[in-house]
Amino acid sequence: MSSRNNVRHHTEEITVDHLLVRRGQAFNLTLYFRNRGFQPGLDNIIFVVETGPLPDLALGTRAVFSLARHHSPSPWIAWLETNGATSTEVSLCAPPTAAVGRYLLKIHIDSFQGSVTAYQLGEFILLFNPWCPEDAVYLDSEPQRQEYVMNDYGFIYQGSKNWIRPCPWNYGQFEEKIIDICLKLLDKSLHFQTDPATDCALRGSPIYVSRVVCAMINSNDDNGVLNGNWSENYTDGANPAEWTGSVAILKQWYATGCQPVRYGQCWVFAAVMCTVMRCLGIPTRVITNFDSGHDTDGNLIIDEYYDNTGRILGNKKKDTIWNFHVWNECWMARKDLPPGYGGWQVLDATPQEMSNGIYCCGPASVRAIKDGEVDLNYDTPFVFSMVNADCMSWLVQGGKEQKLHQDTSSVGNFISTKSIQGDERDDITENYKYEEGSLQERQVFLKALQKLKAGRFHSSRRGAELQPSRPTPLSRDSSRSLHTPSLRPSDVVQVSLKFKLLDPPNMGQDICFVLLALNMSSQFKDLKVNLSAQSLLHNGSPLSPFWQDIAFITLSPKEAKTYPCKISYSQYSQYLSTDKLIRISALGEEKSSPEKILVNKIITLSYPSITINVLGAAVVNQPLSIQVIFSNPLSEQVEDCVLTVEGSGLFKKQQKVLLGVLKPQQRASIILETVPFKSGQRQIQANMRSNKFKDIKGYRNVYVDFAL
Repeated sequence: MSSRNNVRHHTEEITVDHLLVRRGQAFNLTLYFRNRGFQPGLDNIIFVVETGPLPDLALGTRAVFSLARHHSPSPWIAWLETNGATSTEVSLCAPPTAAVGRYLLKIHIDSFQGSVTAYQLGEFILLFNPWCPEDAVYLDSEPQRQEYVMNDYGFIYQGSKNWIRPCPWNYGQFEEKIIDICLKLLDKSLHFQTDPATDCALRGSPIYVSRVVCAMINSNDDNGVLNGNWSENYTDGANPAEWTGSVAILKQWYATGCQPVRYGQCWVFAAVMCTVMRCLGIPTRVITNFDSGHDTDGNLIIDEYYDNTGRILGNKKKDTIWNFHVWNECWMARKDLPPGYGGWQVLDATPQEMSNGIYCCGPASVRAIKDGEVDLNYDTPFVFSMVNADCMSWLVQGGKEQKLHQDTSSVGNFISTKSIQGDERDDITENYKYEEGSLQERQVFLKALQKLKAGRFHSSRRGAELQPSRPTPLSRDSSRSLHTPSLRPSDVVQVSLKFKLLDPPNMGQDICFVLLALNMSSQFKDLKVNLSAQSLLHNGSPLSPFWQDIAFITLSPKEAKTYPCKISYSQYSQYLSTDKLIRISALGEEKSSPEKILVNKIITLSYPSITINVLGAAVVNQPLSIQVIFSNPLSEQVEDCVLTVEGSGLFKKQQKVLLGVLKPQQRASIILETVPFKSGQRQIQANMRSNKFKDIKGYRNVYVDFAL
């Protein structure tokens, strides 16, 4: 009865041919007898369910329960629905705490004649159940369940806080073989390899499963799904910017004997984790944090170093501010924490820091992050620093460091996720912290800092169920780095500098901007300003400067002046990273004062998007034509052009079209033919790459009707 059961259990999108059910909810079976019907009171049917390689009654990975007994010691239950002459319909129900995974179902029939017959009925898969109030992943909003469990496409926000762009993504959690790949992923974890019996028993906990999946998405400790690469050299794999969905990544990992796929960066790790978690039944969404702190020493201070030209330098501490960083939130109860800290939990599969000796992060309660409760499991101090660390800027000159300023509001901006059942961006910054500049925000920061200084870390681990959170070391230079920032207003600034773009920064065009200088004092000011530009990776790592200038500006009292600047395409084209980020900086100094003024701006260059047109009505099992229009945005020829197109329910596999050479500014189109095989709201995702660019993207939402 898999078709009827799967519809009731919201798994029909995966398959109707095999039984996939959710815990805490009944499913039905019909038993057919050869000679005579089942006789209640005389016959007894005993069910046996087993999961894992070493099923055990004591561990809960084996259960034995009877149809006849209503007060069975087993948490699994079965009852009679209907009884006919040769067939009997029964209902079975797994407890809402049962381990998820693949199960074997057996029955023993004990007849009144004294004979005992055993049968192996087959396999079924048990998943988490966000529709069940007793399940730890229960979500009481149907629109949220549809978005965070059932929706198989979405947007991942990228760019910068000044230019946020949605990147379409095919999660494809219900595509063919994805459920099998997700279960294989659990079996490939270090936990399963070390102790399979205990690992399978712990799969009833979404906290445990989320940590296992988080570690398995990256490959730093094991044969996880993805290799990370931030080097800009992707010759032996795929540039992370080229991916448009999780399905191709997971299927490649599975088809190659679980060898890590090359390559991923933060948004790819988070997107693939979202696919796996939604497939297993845990409500999950993808989160982008702009200006995300990476605090390597746990002191809640991000140190940035500049030279006298305003160029940002790498630093041995490896503290950085990522232009954007992407992680997941998963919904679950947290009975291991004090009341009030369940709900959305941060999980970050990008391998940044180790947690209990393994590269994973979370689950960390979003509420605990906002409250500064950094001593609660798991990895809460690290996540707190990503959204609320302070930034300290230093000038490095002659082997000495001079403090420029401390910024309390630059880290953690426009924290974003896709809206529920819509294409808009939701800003959820207020979930993570109080308003910047408010007294509450500073009080929480100081509270978190004091907890770190005191080193009060306690594990709420119960028995051997879960791993303790990562202890966060204090800074080696504690006298400077752990200094409590003053709440007094800063000194009055007499001269300010600011960058302003004159035109939208489009790829292939010159970048025109001005430096605005304002004298707010009643005295003349003579300024020398060093200007520079350098490419950045999205994780904040600087590349070599490719443009420099020096401006000498004299300002009368209360006077404002502009200094025009232009960076030509020929100047930046060969230095641009895949992320298309350029940081322009200005370091100003007065002739009569030792004080320095630092200002910088990150520019994200934009491409024209791909246009997708659906030609005609989209109907299940009916041919459909799709037009894809694309162009070369550059004033030079590009080569090795490849277009990829995918969409769950629309294409059985990713479509790849070799386009070859595109002339300068050339616009072209192609027609793709497909046959939709699933109804409902769908999305087409497209990407075009060449030897000059890697991620010109486009998308189109499509509603597919049932066949008439």
